[in-house]
Amino acid sequence: MLRARVDSNAGFTLIEVLVALAVVAASIAAIGALVAVSIRGTQSIERRVAFRETLRTIVTSLPDPRDLVAGSANGSTAGYAWRMDVAPYVASFVDPRAATPWEPENVVITVRSPTGQLLRINTVRLRRRSN
Repeated sequence: MLRARVDSNAGFTLIEVLVALAVVAASIAAIGALVAVSIRGTQSIERRVAFRETLRTIVTSLPDPRDLVAGSANGSTAGYAWRMDVAPYVASFVDPRAATPWEPENVVITVRSPTGQLLRINTVRLRRRSN
């Protein structure tokens, strides 16, 4: 008759199980941290794209250069506050008395996102002089 030999060292000890659980927990925590960083990065990119698209909408809705007048205008679009300042372009190489058909104007558009982030565009537009 064959008798099965019973080994008293068979199976895992409590220490081995605890070490395995600690390794698994550390791995899951690292993966969770990577997922959280990825989600924050994606949300940041989405906010920036929305900010740029709102700014693009504001810039494309600017009036025709013939209709721009010196001064300021402000408003709000999709929760983004904007301000547009139009002033004569002043530079040492521009002579405002020169007999040219064009008048340069400095246009500054500032947009503030709901989170407080600012984006500013400085541009120069040429407007035909009124005769």
